[in-house]
Amino acid sequence: MHTTSLYIFQNDCRLHDNPTLTEAAKSSKKLVCAYIVDPRLFTAHPYSALTISPHRWHFLKQSLDTLNNNLQKLGQSLHVIFDHSNDAIAKLITQYNLNAIYLQQGAGTYEQNIAQHIKKHYPFITLNTPQSHTLYNEEDFPFTLSELPATFSKFRKIAEKLPVKTPLNTPTSLPPAPKDAPNGIYQMPSYILKANNATPTSTMFNGGENAGLAHSKAYFDSDKPQHYKEVRNALDGLDNSTKFSPWLANGNLSVRQLYQQLKTYERDVKANSSTYWIYFELLWREYFFWYAKAHQHALFAVKGIKQKAPLTSFYPNRFKQWTQGSTPYPIVNAIMNQLNQTGYISNRARQIAASCFVNELDLDWRYGAAYFEEKLIDYDVGSNWGELAISSRRRCRCKRQASL
Repeated sequence: MHTTSLYIFQNDCRLHDNPTLTEAAKSSKKLVCAYIVDPRLFTAHPYSALTISPHRWHFLKQSLDTLNNNLQKLGQSLHVIFDHSNDAIAKLITQYNLNAIYLQQGAGTYEQNIAQHIKKHYPFITLNTPQSHTLYNEEDFPFTLSELPATFSKFRKIAEKLPVKTPLNTPTSLPPAPKDAPNGIYQMPSYILKANNATPTSTMFNGGENAGLAHSKAYFDSDKPQHYKEVRNALDGLDNSTKFSPWLANGNLSVRQLYQQLKTYERDVKANSSTYWIYFELLWREYFFWYAKAHQHALFAVKGIKQKAPLTSFYPNRFKQWTQGSTPYPIVNAIMNQLNQTGYISNRARQIAASCFVNELDLDWRYGAAYFEEKLIDYDVGSNWGELAISSRRRCRCKRQASL
């Protein structure tokens, strides 16, 4: 039993089916719950203006506010810290004399670097990194991460045979926070207010665990799962596709919880090719999580995983046209305008915009991936950088579609 533990929330901002939180609660007498907002989110990205747009920040802030409210119902609160991760962790270790740190396993290099930094500089701290963001744990696979199948099809054939663990119950109590821990109220630094001085022009989704659970319940209480495959490739429409991705990306929803809801629907209502295809898409998301974790820094390299550089370059004017929706292709312009105004576009729209970026405009795909990272409220490192690197190499017929 640890005297005082720190739980660092990342993209697991929820209480339900949260193995990391459950483990921390069982093994700690005192618990500090924190979320670290790194200032680099609001500074220039190597390939873009910002790393996080007002839409993304708005959704994240709603997620943090909901998380804090839910924690307070259990006698806890969320300590939101605006600082570089390593500096924030060092201060917390000193302030609370920590014995253990809990954080979920992340797919991205940033998240993995945090864990590696703790291991290297604080060997006296017990570091626990359960898996909270995926259907399966790494040890569930009959292969090592270095042997991850090179294609999704091969991965799917293996993963479909594996059982999915039952989601954990939402905790009914948590260890108390130390007496001097903050009460969850925080002030945003000036650099955030400056970088995000514009209120989002359109908010399609409300962030947070409560909103995510309400959406998933409403979806599976309807007949939409029976028709998912028929409408999943539509370019627009709130009723087309499941729209789970914003809450999944921020960890407001557990993917195992969604899987259980899907299986309950198939058992009690109807199972068909559309309900299977929802599971198929969850597996697609799963694959790119492990894809990102397996390939790490290579995910962001211009040559990609296969070490083959695309025949593209960077043309500032073309890039500006693409981001502002003023290309020669009306369909791409419509897609980019929707992205800029809402922080969300459909999967089909992303494929068209990405393919046009590389194939018609001959632009370095990394700039497009970075722009999606900045804008999309459902940004996910594996799906964004891994999937875009692949889909950007597929030809899209912008000229033909623009004439429809």
